[in-house]
Amino acid sequence: MGLQLSAAQIIDSAMAATGLSDFGGDSFREGLEILITDTNADSGRPDEKLEMNIGMYTKILIDRLNVTEAIKQRPEVLDAPTPRPLFVFGIPRTGTTLLSNLLAADPARRSPLTWELNDPVPPPTTDTLYTDPRALAALEAEREMLKANPGINKIYRMSAIYPYECVSIMAHDFRTLMLESAGKLPNYRDFVFESDWGPAYDYHRKFLQLHQADAPGIWNLKMPSHALKLETLLKFYPDARLIWAHRDPYTATGSFCSIITSGHSNFTGQVDLEWIGENMPWQAREHVDRIMDVRGRIGHDRIVDSHYAALMRDPLEYMRDLYARLGDDFTLEAEAAMQAWLDDNPQGKFGKHEYKLAQYGLSKAKLEPLFERYLSEYDVEPEG
Repeated sequence: MGLQLSAAQIIDSAMAATGLSDFGGDSFREGLEILITDTNADSGRPDEKLEMNIGMYTKILIDRLNVTEAIKQRPEVLDAPTPRPLFVFGIPRTGTTLLSNLLAADPARRSPLTWELNDPVPPPTTDTLYTDPRALAALEAEREMLKANPGINKIYRMSAIYPYECVSIMAHDFRTLMLESAGKLPNYRDFVFESDWGPAYDYHRKFLQLHQADAPGIWNLKMPSHALKLETLLKFYPDARLIWAHRDPYTATGSFCSIITSGHSNFTGQVDLEWIGENMPWQAREHVDRIMDVRGRIGHDRIVDSHYAALMRDPLEYMRDLYARLGDDFTLEAEAAMQAWLDDNPQGKFGKHEYKLAQYGLSKAKLEPLFERYLSEYDVEPEG
């Protein structure tokens, strides 16, 4: 038998690394235990890949310990509201990243940046969001990585000083599909889809309250799987603005399968194409069905629709229209900053992301029953 992971050892390692023991509650333990059990059962992972998993899970708990301690040192941060945050969600691979990056370019908004999610304590100030030594070190590492692998950003455009997904925050409570994407983990998947995300959103809000203390702003947040628990989200952010990103679900599902393939290869050294072909279409359908179900209960106008095809045709004009529907001012500063981001990130800058449904035993005809309800209610422009 090869290396086996232990939740107790990972917890002990995080406490030893920080000298801290207060996790701010035990809600993370159930997800961690299920994840560990599934990771150990995902046979065939070489020990060096399991060591990666141990390092990742330990780092998550180190961050949670440090965030909890930082809040204990400044308890007054929890008295501050998080007014009218903007949440972007939808099926994965529906243009949520582009939309989030354009929103983040607006100087009136505050986005959680990749580097601060990776190294969250101490939180930055407004003046150091882009100049903190941790940000500069991350940018240098990014430059070296791109030299070694110029096409790494063709699947997912990211940078140390660009916004990143809430998955990194939700991971601190071990309720996130980011972790599920690292292998064949069916029990953990079911836990993520069916468990109460209340503890994760409670932690999420505290994380934002800490990080807005010295770098305030209206939060711009993005995670496709917010789609799964919108009513829970609204319990913690009752004045949230909600944006649903739409795209041809057949194209999105193919791209979804492709990016998960990359994750499996990185974290397991193997790829189960049959599992991916079963799991990702099911997840994609769950995303749209749950949004439609919730929309029927909270009111159609509570969610603002965003369409990938229209966004791609004329990004600035589309953003101007989106701002009008949100009731926000589309300022000259926002327009100029968005144009600068677009100029620096032309489509295909790092190469074309290529994928085919057939790789996963899928076809449009096979997927049609999954998305019949969605496409009968929403006019989504087909691709290809």
